Amino acid sequence: MGTGRVRQSPSPASGGGLGWGLRNRGIGLLGGSFNPAHGGHLHISRLALQRLGLDEIWWLVSPQNPLKPVAGMAPFAERLAQAREIAAGERRITVSSVEAKLGSTYTADTLKALRRRFPRARFVWLMGGDNLAQFPYWKRWQDIFRAVPIAVFARPGLSLKALAGRAAQRFARARLPVAAAHRLALITPPAWVFFHTPLDPRSATRIRAERLLPTLKEMRPAVTAQTVTAQTTAIATLTPRARQASREPDLLRQIIGSLEDSKAEDIVTIDLAGKTTIADYMVVASGRSSRQVLSLTDHLEQAIPGRIAVEGKSQGDWVLIDAGDVIVHIFRPDIRAYYNLEKMWGSDLPDAEAALH
Repeated sequence: MGTGRVRQSPSPASGGGLGWGLRNRGIGLLGGSFNPAHGGHLHISRLALQRLGLDEIWWLVSPQNPLKPVAGMAPFAERLAQAREIAAGERRITVSSVEAKLGSTYTADTLKALRRRFPRARFVWLMGGDNLAQFPYWKRWQDIFRAVPIAVFARPGLSLKALAGRAAQRFARARLPVAAAHRLALITPPAWVFFHTPLDPRSATRIRAERLLPTLKEMRPAVTAQTVTAQTTAIATLTPRARQASREPDLLRQIIGSLEDSKAEDIVTIDLAGKTTIADYMVVASGRSSRQVLSLTDHLEQAIPGRIAVEGKSQGDWVLIDAGDVIVHIFRPDIRAYYNLEKMWGSDLPDAEAALH
């Protein structure tokens, strides 16, 4: 006869055990430094459980994100413990140190190891819109798209840039409508969905800055105009910037002038100041064909001084030019009509929210 004692198996997310019971379970993977973990991580996790119909969420605390500086990074054990404290009471969220146990630094390696160890689980990668915008900087980022389905959640002020980025363009045909999101874990990748969800403004960067302010006050010998200026500069990135009387109007005129000279069609300028931190202006224009889109891009690259970032030239359907204070989108007419960025910028969140209910 047995003793009646129930054997406790280690959690699969801990890196121990053989993954017993994971067959066909939908598991959301939320990776990051968690420096620190905060309510925004809970916000995304709860939305994923609700919208994607997942069974559980694993928070994969990274020993060291290769895209983030070591300076200012709390020790791994401290970040892990703090994340577990934040997630305490969330029955379906497990905070995991599996990346440290696997010795993996890159997401592509982590996913490969997890899929090998737990072949019957249905993993979905979860991330914010800011990560979608910078996804092409991740190692083997296209392999990640092909390894697991991906769910992207909007971040304040970044929806437009994320959807206009190289990753979103490259896998545009694999994007699912929100109405099909509940099936995402069952679909063979590449497959992804973008949620225009209620936005949560919390971020680890902002929390670290807020924690730093009391320290600055303690170190400050007296309140002076100089120290106030220094503190204001330190937290300036936390709020939308005001219009600066620098080179923006000249830059904008140069861009529009170049597009007009190159016979671009339907040029539209959108004023972003006070609404977002990504830029002060957005310019949208059309070329009649992929060849003209590329020609407009080449002409603009020669006309704009300084360093710029260009994405989408390999196909010529939609090119994004990031000139810092001005972001330019050049489309073929049919692609422009399909995405309708002008309308999306003004009303995407309310419209998308209505579609979710």
